[in-house]
Amino acid sequence: MGEGEQPGEDDEDRRYATQQAGTQLGEVRNQTQVNVHKRIVVMDLSEDRSEPRVFINPEFEPLTDEMEQYQEGCLSVPGFYENVDRPQKVKVKALDRDGKPYELIAEGLLAVCIQHECDHLNGKLFVDYLSNLKRDRIKKKLEKLHRQNA
Repeated sequence: MGEGEQPGEDDEDRRYATQQAGTQLGEVRNQTQVNVHKRIVVMDLSEDRSEPRVFINPEFEPLTDEMEQYQEGCLSVPGFYENVDRPQKVKVKALDRDGKPYELIAEGLLAVCIQHECDHLNGKLFVDYLSNLKRDRIKKKLEKLHRQNA
């Protein structure tokens, strides 16, 4: 923002997102990851991190049976990435930062991120979608890293 300019809605969203998520903008985080136990997701998927989105009490429903595979990773399982199948199109219902309800149709990466973050809010991680073999392999590697760093 230049000298003399008034803060715009995007600036307010960025401040709100930072305050609520306690994180740098551009990262996707939900409150349980930053020890604030509210059902809030803040994400900014834009290239220049100028479009923060706030989802309070988000819910989604698949709009298609077609699945798309994306490689997912997570701060809760650092350093591991695996392919996860998710519906490629979902309808999202949430409240905005002012508490007003809204809906949107999400596809592609936005749909994946919303589903991933809603899973967190519901106590589920991307590794829960993996086979037992892959999940156990990741668990053993994380335990080994933890022992080495202890």
